[in-house]
Amino acid sequence: MVRIPGGTFVMGSNHHYPEEAPAHKVSVHGFWMDRHAVTNAEFKRFVDATGYLTSAERPANPDDYPGALPEMLEPASVMFSKPPHRVDLRNHYNWWVYTRGANWRHPRGPESSLDGLWEHPVVHIAYEDAEAYAKWAGKDLPTEAEWEFAARGGLEGAEFAWGDEFAPDGKQMANTWQGEFPWQNLLEDGYEWTAPVGSFAPNGYGLYDMAGNVWELTCDWYQDHGKIVKACCTLNNPRGGSPEASVDPRAPQTRIPRKVMKGGSYLCAPNYCRRYRPAARMAQPVDTSTCHVGFRCIVRDAVSS
Repeated sequence: MVRIPGGTFVMGSNHHYPEEAPAHKVSVHGFWMDRHAVTNAEFKRFVDATGYLTSAERPANPDDYPGALPEMLEPASVMFSKPPHRVDLRNHYNWWVYTRGANWRHPRGPESSLDGLWEHPVVHIAYEDAEAYAKWAGKDLPTEAEWEFAARGGLEGAEFAWGDEFAPDGKQMANTWQGEFPWQNLLEDGYEWTAPVGSFAPNGYGLYDMAGNVWELTCDWYQDHGKIVKACCTLNNPRGGSPEASVDPRAPQTRIPRKVMKGGSYLCAPNYCRRYRPAARMAQPVDTSTCHVGFRCIVRDAVSS
């Protein structure tokens, strides 16, 4: 783990996606953070020690999904499928596929394995899976503010975890998507899927992959833009919220709470989801696992009252 000093910083951004606003000052206490995302090898040690079965390896509870077809309740996870041509970016079903048999043991589909991927970040992890690992390890999941403070690496106001230029001198600094998402991947960074942790230079705090590779879960509930603005401007808090307020209003029939995830992934591209920045954030339903979401843990300093 890496020691992250406490401090005050400007969280969020007023210049990118609306859910990142408003930029506001937040203070965090010191903590220790995993140097990189939890790997397949590390997660296997947890599973071997506990017999834990991830969400993607268990059938879904039909009470949570009224009217769902029986086959949609079978153990499964969400996989990226690259279309052969340009598609409508407004419809994410053009590249996301609910795939039976995809899980952390089979990260690239039911026929895949972990051979050669032990030092890659574990994926197909739902929030309860990350929480269970953290508890077993004697750690916690970071808040959004803690994660963003750490990702900035001491660079106040910089757009990226390494500075203000995305590819300084043409050098790729993270595992992201080069080309036109979702059909054209130029692989300029050398990776089509996840990369081994530590494949790119660390940030100023010595943390690897705080941009790209995999999205990382935080323990904060997600709030939509209007609620964020009201909370930040009246309470000057680091965001957060409640499970009830985090539910996606576009899906009233399935009231699944959502957590904040940070950092972007290997699927983030300049033309779509330009979220490989510390200020960027997205909502992740707690019941959903995908091929590009993982996590890392922290240990907080004891704070005297």
